[in-house]
Amino acid sequence: MKLSQLFSQIIKFGIDKDPRIKKPQDGKYFPDSAILNGDPDLDIRKIMVGIDIEGPELILADKLREQQGLDLVISHHPEGAAYASLHQVMKLQADVLNKMGLKFDLARKLLDERMREVERRVMSQNHMRSVDIAKLLNLAFICVHTPADNHVYSFMNQYLREAKPKKVKDIVGLLMQLPEYSQAADNFCGPKIILGNPNRPVGKVLVEMTGGTEGPKETYDKLYKCGVRTLVSMHLSEEHFKKVKDVNLNVVIAGHISSDTLGLNLLLDRLEKKEKFQFIDCSGFRRIRR
Repeated sequence: MKLSQLFSQIIKFGIDKDPRIKKPQDGKYFPDSAILNGDPDLDIRKIMVGIDIEGPELILADKLREQQGLDLVISHHPEGAAYASLHQVMKLQADVLNKMGLKFDLARKLLDERMREVERRVMSQNHMRSVDIAKLLNLAFICVHTPADNHVYSFMNQYLREAKPKKVKDIVGLLMQLPEYSQAADNFCGPKIILGNPNRPVGKVLVEMTGGTEGPKETYDKLYKCGVRTLVSMHLSEEHFKKVKDVNLNVVIAGHISSDTLGLNLLLDRLEKKEKFQFIDCSGFRRIRR
């Protein structure tokens, strides 16, 4: 499969799992995903995949290419212009919050300030560092962020809806049935309840696993009024933790890298229905087929 075809297919799959109802007006669904370097006509068969791909991983990829051949490096977390554009994809969180009962206009208003905050935080970063290394090494390099996160968000919503957990601890048990999370637990970073009694009722569940990064902390009290009682999140900053604690929500941290790995695996499963690839796991990623 050509590099351009592979990336286009990834975007197509990401759109298929996107929580937004309407297509963005600018026609660009995922500004946090991109072909960062490489000939669009390059044939792709062997791929190194990692959650974070930076200088050390790219140097490793170059060495592996020399020893055993390698066509492409995929990073989950964005690099280059895709990282600089991370805040733009947060718009889709308005649709996620709206599905939980929050008015769409209010969700967008709260998100606007949070997006500006994330943009300011990212502005100071050295965005092109890894991309420059890939160019110097002549390595094909892409990042796939929200398309993968959309897959884990969609999967987790359906998984919990069908399982109907009654108590908060039941969610942890359900997550542990998934190999990405059970493997994470073996490395002492498995699913964990960080707020709420394990025996408390689950109530309405908000899955926070797509939309670039954490949304506005000002939404939690409003979500509580909409009936939300439990958050299932990849991660939670200390500021967000304090706000959630004040609201008295239950919080299950599924795990950041394990959730990212699940999203990538679900996406790659669909990609491999089109064509088989050989994968090299690195940087926290483990290829698990379903």
